[in-house]
Amino acid sequence: MKVQKILLPIIIAVGALAFLSMFIVKETNQAIVLQFGDPKRIITKPGLNFKIPFIQNVVFLDTRILNLDTPPEEVIASDQKRLIVDAFARFRIVDPLKFYISVGNERVARSRLATIINSRLRNVLGQQELQTLLSKDRTKQMALIQEGVNTEAESFGIKIVDVRIKRADLPQANSDAIYRRMQTEREREAKEFRARGAEMAVTITSTADKDVSVILANANKESEIMKGQGDGERNKIFAEAFGRDAEFFAFYRAMQAYETALIGGQTSLILSPDSEFFKFFGNIKPKN
Repeated sequence: MKVQKILLPIIIAVGALAFLSMFIVKETNQAIVLQFGDPKRIITKPGLNFKIPFIQNVVFLDTRILNLDTPPEEVIASDQKRLIVDAFARFRIVDPLKFYISVGNERVARSRLATIINSRLRNVLGQQELQTLLSKDRTKQMALIQEGVNTEAESFGIKIVDVRIKRADLPQANSDAIYRRMQTEREREAKEFRARGAEMAVTITSTADKDVSVILANANKESEIMKGQGDGERNKIFAEAFGRDAEFFAFYRAMQAYETALIGGQTSLILSPDSEFFKFFGNIKPKN
């Protein structure tokens, strides 16, 4: 029993020391073994590793490509135009020892890189005109920025994989002024379009009215010609029909005159019975 009581604490102590001496490096990490703050080993391969408990400690660093979003930066182009540039970068820790000695951790590294990127943005983009920064030539400028940032980041054990501009906007005051100018220009174009439309409408209406007048005039002309031809044909037929008996024709016309003058109406006529108008009344002889 006494032996067991003695061995149990020893086993526990050995187990605790063994546990404290082991550490695992994941596939996405690399490790630096420090002894009182002094780097002793660099481990880049994943797996189980050992350290001296209480004397050594381990710092893990990421091996993956990391993202860095820099705060928006105001850039003045060579033509004195202002632009708000929002950029981002991707970087990788390629030298863990240099990285640990120069910056210590990712938080400090991100801060230093953001300062370098913003400085390079102002330096490179400030030498170009605003039109160039908004065109396809911006890719060349970003390559120059990446090259310059990489040169400075090498001293931190960092490799810059890519630098890109997420957004490039004009300052709010400039944007408002440009918007007002665009709005005024669009309103002017709208007025021109409406004026041209009104002019075209008047032209089309005038042409249609003229065509209607010409068509109506031609129709009336043809109608009068056809009416005259019909009247002439009717008179010709009447002349041929009544020319065979002149006395009957005179009698027929007199009957029409009597019907028109004597039937209906409010007009009173005072005529002599022996007038020419009643000549056919006087010639009527009673039958025996």
